Amino acid sequence: MSAVSDRLPTFPWDKLEPYKKTAAAHPGGIVDLSVGTPVDPVPELIQKALVDAADSPGYPTVWGTPALRDAITGWVERRLGARDVTHRHVLPVVGSKELVAWLPTQLGLGPGDRVAFPRLAYPTYEVGARLARAEYEAYEDPTELDPAGLKLLWLNSPSNPTGEVLSKADLTRIVAWAREHGVLVVSDECYLELGWEADPVSVLHPDVNGGSYDGLVAVHSLSKRSNLAGYRAAFLAGDPAVLGPLLEIRKHGGMMTPAPTQAAVVAALGDDEHVRVQRERYAARRTVLREALLGAGFRIEHSEASLYLWATRGESCWETVAHLAERGILVAPGDFYGPAGAHFVRVALTASDDRVQAAADRLRP
Repeated sequence: MSAVSDRLPTFPWDKLEPYKKTAAAHPGGIVDLSVGTPVDPVPELIQKALVDAADSPGYPTVWGTPALRDAITGWVERRLGARDVTHRHVLPVVGSKELVAWLPTQLGLGPGDRVAFPRLAYPTYEVGARLARAEYEAYEDPTELDPAGLKLLWLNSPSNPTGEVLSKADLTRIVAWAREHGVLVVSDECYLELGWEADPVSVLHPDVNGGSYDGLVAVHSLSKRSNLAGYRAAFLAGDPAVLGPLLEIRKHGGMMTPAPTQAAVVAALGDDEHVRVQRERYAARRTVLREALLGAGFRIEHSEASLYLWATRGESCWETVAHLAERGILVAPGDFYGPAGAHFVRVALTASDDRVQAAADRLRP
């Protein structure tokens, strides 16, 4: 076991524990803005679908029910602008983090293969490469990478942690470069429905891919847009030549989305109103926190989408974490996401209205 665990970095969130204790000691209690975990209720129509499917004694299938595949293909076409999406173009997964961590292994990557991800990125991209014993590197512009041995290129737009959105022109340029060099592009688009000052575009859009899904896979999650983090509900869409073998591998591994969750996803993808309501909640919280941070002397970069504000006071991220913890506010240090984040903190919008207002009050000079 140690041979596997020794490949991995220290779990970053463990480093926050002392600051969490400091923040929790605040007389008004902690305002935890460190993790992007939903706090609002699961919409009732989704809960009802889950309950109605609770009597599910048999094994679910890895590929999901035909109703689930219909719901995914319909949403991908309606929301992302994709065309001619069939069941062969989609694959349910057990939450997106599982997929990110194990995709390099399931793709058969190993020593000598390279995985690339943004210089500020979700740490699990690196973890996935490490688990597969593949090489990995962070990039500023992926088209400047050496394509030799590069087997998997992660994109993330909108970005976690920065909220930066890649333009349609940039996505088109990157996809063309990757295809020229035979590099698989996997685009993490889990925050795509949370654009504030930008309108995120999927790699599945025909303006980006020219109407072909060759060499492209998009990752989508219902955790944020539908408050389903506890359900472990996500899916892939894209190149059948990639998803077909992944389906077979995942069948052998028993990587099945539970049947009640599958039913809940069908309900969630068929309803846009609850997404609109949740967006409005996050937009209001974003306004409160953004104004409070700016008023307290922070500078905010990017953050035009996603569930985070990428903020700095021009000092070590850990100094900022300590400063805010003394005020009962817990945030994530930027270096969790790469050395380039050493002077930033990530502030999540995922707290209730009253706790967000409490944070804003405590940020006043």
